[in-house]
Amino acid sequence: MTFKALVFDFDGLLMDTETTLLESWRWEWRRHGLELDAAGFFADHGGDVNEGRYAALAAAVGAGFDRDVSDTRRQAYRKGLNDALKPAPGIEAWLRRAGDRGLRLAVASSSPLWHVGAMLDQAGLRERFEVIATGEEVAAHKPDPAVYLLALQRLGLPPQEALAFEDTAHGVAAARAAGMRCVAVPNPHAEHARFGAADLILASAADLTLDEVISRLGG
Repeated sequence: MTFKALVFDFDGLLMDTETTLLESWRWEWRRHGLELDAAGFFADHGGDVNEGRYAALAAAVGAGFDRDVSDTRRQAYRKGLNDALKPAPGIEAWLRRAGDRGLRLAVASSSPLWHVGAMLDQAGLRERFEVIATGEEVAAHKPDPAVYLLALQRLGLPPQEALAFEDTAHGVAAARAAGMRCVAVPNPHAEHARFGAADLILASAADLTLDEVISRLGG
């Protein structure tokens, strides 16, 4: 099998924005003298689930909770955390080697373009990606394969010629449903036992070179 493109999820894979999301919510709960129960914080699907999180916080705070004020404050705090983020270990080496090998690069994320694009710009990575497909462009989020199918359509490639990289089990499910092989690099908050559908599981992108990853998958 010869891979012609690599398709990456964004949040939690290229940059650890999952941790900054969780920490921003912990911080906001503590502003009210409360502790967030992180169990079940991360959904089993892509897309924005913050309305449910605000509903839980509002119920815990009670009368006087101002959702708009809370959101503005939390988003500002998270931006400060995100501003300090760098690409995850090993990612830049993978992307450089992909360029050396002539592999095309794409992002397939359930997050909106304004977030993905801004973070890629911050990291100096955006120009490396030929295609960016994001959540607001599709009708359903991961584990639905829609965003992967959109990325493949824009690349003009069949699924067997593109290798996916994911950090969540529902992301792996989306890539596999699109007909792609998938490498899992679970984020710090994901349960490794749930990644049985992945073709290869790594603790970090720094564990193997890109050449080693592709070789292990027969590419």
